[in-house]
Amino acid sequence: MTTIREILKARPTDVWHVPPEATVYEVLGVMAARDIGAVPIVEKGRLVGIFSERDCARHLVLKQLSARDTQVRQLMSTPVLYVGLEHTIEDCMALMTEKHVRHLPVLEQNELVGVVSMRDVVRHLISGLDYEIEQLEHYITGSG
Repeated sequence: MTTIREILKARPTDVWHVPPEATVYEVLGVMAARDIGAVPIVEKGRLVGIFSERDCARHLVLKQLSARDTQVRQLMSTPVLYVGLEHTIEDCMALMTEKHVRHLPVLEQNELVGVVSMRDVVRHLISGLDYEIEQLEHYITGSG
């Protein structure tokens, strides 16, 4: 089974996060520039929340708040669900499905080391299926 450590090794090492006093406008700018759907909120080196596009739509827009005037601490999701490097992709899929989340911060010794998204999970599952299909084709055709 593939671990989160293996998934993170295959990606850039940058881990984006913002402080809770950042405005929603600033955080949305980070998310747009990095093409990410959620960003961890870190205060004094500790993960304190996560802010996603869903949080923005459900809270900022519906409550008619100003993105320029609202701090992300007011809308971030807490408590934060997270996984460790030794968790498997299957663990993430189960947690995401059960808790209806699309992003899971990854912690190692209470330090933020990455974020796993539903996109990562699906990409991994598809690559596994592609490999299995290829092996079955070789078996059926007697090639390889």
